[in-house]
Amino acid sequence: MISSAFERYRQASAARSSLPWLLAGSLIVAICWLLATGAVIYGGAYLYAYVGPIFGPEPLTFDQGGFTSRFLASPIGVISTLLTFAGVWLGVWIAMRFLHREPVSRLFGAGLRLSRPGFVNGLIAVLFTSALTEIGFYLLAPEIHRGSVSLGVWFVVFVPVVLLAFIQTSSEEILFRGYLLRGLAARFRSPLVWAVLPTLLFTLLHWNAGSIPAMNIGVLISIGGFAALLVALVYATGNLGAAMGAHLGNNLIGFLFISHENALSPFALYRGATLAELPWTAGQAVAIVGMSIVSILITLALLLHPRSPLKVGPDTAPSGVRVAASAPQS
Repeated sequence: MISSAFERYRQASAARSSLPWLLAGSLIVAICWLLATGAVIYGGAYLYAYVGPIFGPEPLTFDQGGFTSRFLASPIGVISTLLTFAGVWLGVWIAMRFLHREPVSRLFGAGLRLSRPGFVNGLIAVLFTSALTEIGFYLLAPEIHRGSVSLGVWFVVFVPVVLLAFIQTSSEEILFRGYLLRGLAARFRSPLVWAVLPTLLFTLLHWNAGSIPAMNIGVLISIGGFAALLVALVYATGNLGAAMGAHLGNNLIGFLFISHENALSPFALYRGATLAELPWTAGQAVAIVGMSIVSILITLALLLHPRSPLKVGPDTAPSGVRVAASAPQS
């Protein structure tokens, strides 16, 4: 049974919501993302190599594990990586505007705008549960030390990094929980299609070939569980606001406070045990998955329980907004 909020959200123009249109739009998004990635990463690498007084000059060569890995782990590399996600926003806008003939605001929610209370509540809830998870992570692997960024620089870059993180996380939400989820839900009633397929794609894109198998599987399960939480928020509210806030809160912890990945650590105040490099045992991987699942369940309770002060509500379409509903297939 489809919730009334999600029913309003998934409505789309029947003439432009068929699967071929969705596939064509997805191809446009992928092309824009790749072009933006090439342009931004090359520009960032150029700055990293030639702005000598700040970073130290070195030749612009892309060797396996050499310059490229150092660049991506540098402050400019992280900024460049986050900026590449602007290409997703551009691709989704082009697909909605020229293929589906709908404003991109249709992906925000039934009310054609992001829910501010939902965004704030999602952000607060995940910041809280992420802090709890970090405590459990430290008890499991008591390794933490001060990051390389000074406190003064950290305060200077705090707002820019938050804005860049919002570009990254909101682009993933507009694509996976917005464009793909809504596009599939407009044609298929079964959540095995509109919920599971985007979640699987989102999860598999986080595969890390350099991590040991046990931890890689554990991380993928944790990411898949978090993605399912984001889908549940969109389903319950018919709006991307809570999902965007929750996703931003999750990533801000790693970008600015405690990082467990070398490639995302330049702006983090502290460094914890790395997920990809340490020889984790299968038992430790299971424990990390268990902590992630508990964190997800607590987040769900905080955002969906009727008595929670952070409960998010369903979105409503403003008066005068009419959308021709397509006929979902079973």
